[in-house]
Amino acid sequence: MTLNKINYKKFFWPILVGLIIWFCAGFRPDGVSLVAWHMLAIFVATILGCIVQPIPIAGVALVGLTLAVLLGVVSIDDATLGFGNGTVWMIGMAYFLSRGFINTGLGRRIALIFVKLFGKKTLGLAYALIGVDLVTSPATPSNTARAGGIVYPIIESLSDTFGSSPKDGTERKIGSFLIFSEFHGDIITSGLFMTAMAPNLVAVALAKGLHVEISWMSWFLAAVVPAVISLAVVPWLIYKMYPPEIKETPNAKEWADKELAEMGKVTLPEKIMGCVFVIALVLWMLSSFIGLDATTVAFLAVSLLLISGVLSVKDVLSETGAWNTIFWFSILIFMANELNVLGFIPWLSKALGNSLHGMSWGVVMVVLVLFYFYSHYLFASGTAHVTAMYGALLAVAISAGAPATFAAVMLGFTGAIFGSTTQYANGPASALFGAGYNKQSDWWRMNFILGLVYLVIWGGIGSLWMKVLGMW
Repeated sequence: MTLNKINYKKFFWPILVGLIIWFCAGFRPDGVSLVAWHMLAIFVATILGCIVQPIPIAGVALVGLTLAVLLGVVSIDDATLGFGNGTVWMIGMAYFLSRGFINTGLGRRIALIFVKLFGKKTLGLAYALIGVDLVTSPATPSNTARAGGIVYPIIESLSDTFGSSPKDGTERKIGSFLIFSEFHGDIITSGLFMTAMAPNLVAVALAKGLHVEISWMSWFLAAVVPAVISLAVVPWLIYKMYPPEIKETPNAKEWADKELAEMGKVTLPEKIMGCVFVIALVLWMLSSFIGLDATTVAFLAVSLLLISGVLSVKDVLSETGAWNTIFWFSILIFMANELNVLGFIPWLSKALGNSLHGMSWGVVMVVLVLFYFYSHYLFASGTAHVTAMYGALLAVAISAGAPATFAAVMLGFTGAIFGSTTQYANGPASALFGAGYNKQSDWWRMNFILGLVYLVIWGGIGSLWMKVLGMW
């Protein structure tokens, strides 16, 4: 065998920053213990490693955890407790659930049906593709899988049908518009459902560490109004600001009909997958009312897919994305919670709260949301950003007097919409931009404008809607 390629140069900044923080322990603020400071050094170095990735993110997380144990910051028993986090396992189970959509072909069939029904005009086609993302998002915590695995192949086929390709400079005919519309549709659906994006579940876990419980239904109810407005308005804005050359798409229906005919009738595995998905969705909605934990619902859904034969044990064991996520999410969430347990987050929230002393909690929330949103230009991972900042910002908001649930949910929404910044902001951005249909200048310009739109809709209208719901 040959050795795996490792970019050792990328270890430089995580190690350097970690060592600087570690050896500056003598200058640490009063109220921060030595072990908390050392945990901070390892955590920051690990987050930087997750961003630059000298080795895959799971490997970075493992090295960070190992160093924390070897250096005596935490015990091995405490370190392994992180792998028992229920929220992490919910993410894994939802990955397995989404695998059922792909294996059975149900996700592709849903996409083709939407194209057939709503694809007569290019704008309608964009709404149809976003509708596919919307339907599959509650049970697909990998928004990259939705955008890149389910919707993008349909966009590529449609673009080819209408002669739109970056290879010959015809991407603006229809491909660039559909790619950009789907990207923003994915951003919106990621904010709508708690289970639509892995960082949402990280935020829920971190909020729980601060004694703030967010149920699946409470997240959905808070998000539904800003999400519906965004789903209606954003594709239309993109159509006006970034118009496709082709406005009518009558061939889309014919193409979808042909593809559906090749797929044949709905198969038994597809029917079972659809039924299990509906069961999981209903139980997630009712979980807070019937006392059924959302993670238990995810386990139940996967068990039903295994018992029915839709998924095999081999499918589960070979779903590397799920196991990879379970592995490194467990470690990062453990480290973030450990900073809280060791007292660093309480100290930081108190210090930031004192710096904002005299401001109303509403002003504090505006400052925190804007800081959280625009700081994402410095991150290449939504998960890394949420893990690094969410807990501290939520603690600051609560210490400033903000209603805990309102602050937790609003910051959770921000963790979804800040993906609308750069081409490296999250997985869907990298996957869709990497297809080559959009220029970087267009991506940044359009995203900056739409970012302002999201802040108004989710931060402004969303706040008023949560007032109606009694969250503040």
